[in-house]
Amino acid sequence: MTRFLLLLTLVLSVSSCGSVDVNRYADQQPALNLERFFSQPVKAWGMFQKRSGEVAKRFEVNIVSRREGNNLILDEQFLYSDGTRQRRVWVLTPEGDGRWSGRAGDVVGVAKGQVAGNTLRWRYRLNLPVDGSTYEMSMDDWMYLMDEDTLINRTSMSKLGVEVGQVTLFFRRQGVGASQ
Repeated sequence: MTRFLLLLTLVLSVSSCGSVDVNRYADQQPALNLERFFSQPVKAWGMFQKRSGEVAKRFEVNIVSRREGNNLILDEQFLYSDGTRQRRVWVLTPEGDGRWSGRAGDVVGVAKGQVAGNTLRWRYRLNLPVDGSTYEMSMDDWMYLMDEDTLINRTSMSKLGVEVGQVTLFFRRQGVGASQ
């Protein structure tokens, strides 16, 4: 038992050492403004890679947004490379000082995020369906605004502190006013 506790402590210590504070990016430009970025339709392309690096699934997402009071609603329509479809509707609420909270049907509890400079760090637990079972995954999203119309996202997915894969996603604003 002592050996197990020592190993668990070592794993948790190593995994917590690699965390970067989002405020490190506070001076990075262009500054990310979520309401502005999602003020018009957004198209995204992404992939999920297993821990080994193998691409397990590719997908496209169409996102439309609207304001409801203080909330920013993101309606995401996914199309996966195997032909399956999924919808996720986020309700994002500004909490002040660059902080955001969010809820969605497959998110466990409340997602917590913080914007600093061109970066958003978003952390939440997600119920992920895989082959007829559902797994609760910890998601650690890092989103970086590259220019006014392009956002890059890299997400680490883990279970019980062990990374099981990564999601890479590129967002591009569509429609009138988007840079061509």
